[in-house]
Amino acid sequence: MLNNSDEFHRRILNLPAIRPCESVSFPTLLTSLINLGRSICRFKSKTFFTNKPNAANSIRLIEALLIFLEDLLSANAPPRSESSTALCLSELHFIFQKLRFLLEDCARDDARLLMLVKSEEASTHFRVLISAVAVALDVIPAPESGAGEEALEVAELVRKQAARSSFQVGRDDRRAMRRVLRVTSRLGRGIAPEPVDLRRALDDLKIGSWGECNDEIKCLESELGRECGTNEKREAPFIGNLIAFLTYCRCTVFLSVERSRKNPVYQELDDQLVRVLKCNDFRCPITLEIMCDPVTLSTGQTYERSSILKWFGSGNRTCPVTGEKLTSVDLVPNLALKRLIMHKFQENRIKIDESRKPSTIDTCSVAAEQAMTLLANFLVGRLVIGTNEEQNKAVFEIRLLTKTSNFNRSCLVEADAIPSLLDLIRSTSRALQHNAMAALLNLSKCPRGQNIIMENRGLDITVEVLNSGLTGEARQHAAGVLFYLSSVEDNRRKIGRAPGAIQGLMGVLNDGEGQGKKSALAAFLGLLVHPENHWRVLAAGLAPHLVNMLRSSENGDLVADSLKVLAALVAKVDGAVAIVSAGILPIIVQILGSSNSKDAREYSVSLLLSLCSNDMTDVVPILVRNSTLMVSLYSLISDGSPRTSKKAASLIRILHAFNEKSSSSLAQEQFVRVW
Repeated sequence: MLNNSDEFHRRILNLPAIRPCESVSFPTLLTSLINLGRSICRFKSKTFFTNKPNAANSIRLIEALLIFLEDLLSANAPPRSESSTALCLSELHFIFQKLRFLLEDCARDDARLLMLVKSEEASTHFRVLISAVAVALDVIPAPESGAGEEALEVAELVRKQAARSSFQVGRDDRRAMRRVLRVTSRLGRGIAPEPVDLRRALDDLKIGSWGECNDEIKCLESELGRECGTNEKREAPFIGNLIAFLTYCRCTVFLSVERSRKNPVYQELDDQLVRVLKCNDFRCPITLEIMCDPVTLSTGQTYERSSILKWFGSGNRTCPVTGEKLTSVDLVPNLALKRLIMHKFQENRIKIDESRKPSTIDTCSVAAEQAMTLLANFLVGRLVIGTNEEQNKAVFEIRLLTKTSNFNRSCLVEADAIPSLLDLIRSTSRALQHNAMAALLNLSKCPRGQNIIMENRGLDITVEVLNSGLTGEARQHAAGVLFYLSSVEDNRRKIGRAPGAIQGLMGVLNDGEGQGKKSALAAFLGLLVHPENHWRVLAAGLAPHLVNMLRSSENGDLVADSLKVLAALVAKVDGAVAIVSAGILPIIVQILGSSNSKDAREYSVSLLLSLCSNDMTDVVPILVRNSTLMVSLYSLISDGSPRTSKKAASLIRILHAFNEKSSSSLAQEQFVRVW
C-alpha cells in the first residue's frame, strides 16, 4: 500500500498520493498508516535546510498521533463504528503520504536553494496538510473508535494543536533569500559580487564544498529543463539566475575540487560506458550520450529528458527522429529501459552518477549572460597569473562550462581562453593536460575557436599530444580536436601535411579505448574529404587496419564507423584495391547476414556497390558465388531503410546481370563446340 518515492522521478513539491481502496481491511489500513507515520518520524534525525520549524512541528504532531494509532492496533478488536473510523484513517493515510513527500523535499541536500526559493509554497503545504489532519481527527467517532481513554486524550490534544498551528516562512529563510537576490541582482548588472557576500549566502544554505554546490546546480538545471518543457516558462529566467549565482560561486569561491568517483577530473566513465553498453538503444538520438533519465513520446521514440525538453523549449512540436507532428508533448518515463541501463552498470560494477549527465540548457536570463561574461574573464585571469592549483581548478571549470553550452564557449573564446589553454597543454601534470585538452576539444566546436586554434600553433600542439600525450584520454581528446578542425577545407589540407598527424591518429586507432577509436575514425572521415589525403592514409596502412578491426571488434558502433571510413576510401581505385587486398569481402558478407546494426548493413551495401561499380572486375564473380549474399540483400529490400533498400536492389541487378552474361557466354561456348 505504501508508495516508494524512489521508484519514479517526482518534481519538487509535487506530492502525489493514492487513496486506499474501500475494500482494504481495517487492520491492514491501520498497520499501513502506522508504518507511514513511523517513516515520517524518522525524518527527525535528518537535517532540514529550509522550513526547519515547520518540519519539526509536523513531525512532533505525527509522533504524538502515533500513540493513538498504535493503541487502536493493540486493542485487537474492530471499532463499533468501523466504517466511520476507517474513513478517517483513510484520509489520514492520504495526508501522511503527502507529508512524507514534503519532508523528503525539505531534507534534500541537493535542493537547498530550490527549496529556499519555494519556501513560501512549502510552508503553505505544511499548513494545508496539518489542517487536514485536524479536520480528519475532528470527525472521528471517538467513543466508538475502540481506543483507550489516554489515547483519545492524545488524539484530541493533537487535533487542537494542529488546528491552531501557524506555519510561516522563518526569518532565517527570508534573510537567506534576500542575500541570494542581492547577489543575483549585482550579477544581472554585470558587477562582480564581493567574496564575503557570496560566502554569507552559501553559509545560509550550508553549502561548504564544490561538490555540494555542483549538486545544487544539477538540481536547478533539471528544474529548468522541466520548466522549459512547458508553454509558459514563467520561472525559467529566475531559475537561470539561480544557476548563474551558484555557477559563479562554484568557480570563484571554492579553491579545490573534492576527489571522488563523481568527479571527472579524477575518473572518466566514458570509456567504460562505451565498452559496457554496446546497444544503440541506450543512447539518446539527440545527444548520442547514454541516457540517465529516458522518456518516451507518443510516437514511441525515447530520448534523454533534458535533451527533448530543450527541443520543445526551442519551439519544436515534432518528434526529432520521425518528424511526426505531436498532438501532445507529455513525457512518459521509460522505467524498463532505465532499469536495463542500471542493470548493465551494476553488472559491470560501474556506479551511475546523475552529475555525469550534461546540462543541455543554455542561458535564459540576462543575469546568466552577465555572470558568464564575468566568469570567463575571471577564469582566464587564473589561467594567466594563477598558482598551479588555481590554474588546474580554472581549467577544470572551463571544461565543465564548455561541455554543452554554446554561449559559454563563445564567452570563453572571446575572453582569449584558447591561447592560455594551449600554453598549459604542454604541462607535465597529467590532470592539467587532460582537462586542458578536453576544454580545447569543447572550444574547437565553435568556428571562431577553430580559427584561433590554428592561428596560435594549436595544430602543432594538438599533434604533439596526439602522439605523446601523458594520458590516453588526452590523446583521445586531441583526436577529437582534429576532427572538429577538419570541418574546414583549408584545415584538412594542413592537418594532412602536418608531420605526425596521420601517424598519431593511427596510434589512437590502434591503442585507444572505444571513444578514442571513434574520435580517430571521425577525424579520418573528415580528412578524407580532401582528395590529397587519400594516398596519405593509405600509405599509413589505414585500409588493412580497419579490415582487421572488423574481424575482431564486437562493438557495433565501431564496426559501423569503420565501414563508413572504408566507404569513403573505396571512392578511389587505389583505395578499393587496398580494401579488397586486405580481405574485406567475406567480412562484409558476414556482417550483412548477422549484424543487427542498420548503419553497419547500410555501409556494407554501399561498400559492395562501390566495389562492383569501380571497375573491380574480380569482385563481382566472388560475390556471385556466395550463396548467402542474395538472401541478405533481399532481406534488406523488405526490412531496410529506403536508401539501403535502393542500394541493395542496385547491387542485386549487377549480380543478376553478371549471371545472365555468364550463362549466355557459357551457352554460346557450348554451341560453338558442338558445331
